[in-house]
Amino acid sequence: MAYVIPAPSIPALPVAGTKDLFPVRRVYCVGRNYAAHAREMGGDPTREPPFFFMKPADALQPVAEGATVDHPYPPKTGNYHFEIEMVVALAKGGRDIPVSQALDHVFGYAVGLDMTRRDLQDEAKQLRRPWELGKSADLSGPVGPIHPASAVGHPANGAISLEVAGTIKQKADLSDMIWSVAEQIAYLSTYFELAPGDVIFSGTPDGVGAVTQGQTMIGAVEGLGEIRLRVV
Repeated sequence: MAYVIPAPSIPALPVAGTKDLFPVRRVYCVGRNYAAHAREMGGDPTREPPFFFMKPADALQPVAEGATVDHPYPPKTGNYHFEIEMVVALAKGGRDIPVSQALDHVFGYAVGLDMTRRDLQDEAKQLRRPWELGKSADLSGPVGPIHPASAVGHPANGAISLEVAGTIKQKADLSDMIWSVAEQIAYLSTYFELAPGDVIFSGTPDGVGAVTQGQTMIGAVEGLGEIRLRVV
């Protein structure tokens, strides 16, 4: 009997205020894009060219507005870290996009978390190996509803924060980014042909740290609401 491989489902994120879904193609993440976090991770916060890594699209975990979702603590780690980020969703793609036109490619923005098996990432750094085991755990990219730019504009300032078990762990302003969203899009487009459905995790402030089972995380970006996750 022939084996029939089922068609894979396309990862998708909710669009705020609608029943629409935003289908996701690729997930890019920028590293050390806030000066204090760069220092926290042992880097130099000067404006050297940004660097990126990727998560699988199916590593995203959609978080509905107003819901507290269960977030699984992944295996093979004893040091699972939170990183609050603003997520950028693209409606248009292209190559060599000028900075002056980059924001025209944005569909909208959302609150996200780049959850990281820090012990595995640190080991990979020491051995000069790729970061996938540290960055690509199942459901390691929780993302809230995408707010269309037509409704919220293009946030360049405003509070970004993460609370864990009732205590604020990360708090900064979007204006603290070393590389703006427009610059990130332009830079990425020199290496890849970007496309509709691509999303970018735009970097995390300082204060990253470990979370444990039973704790609740609340991530927020001013103007984009918040996401709530219970680690199980």
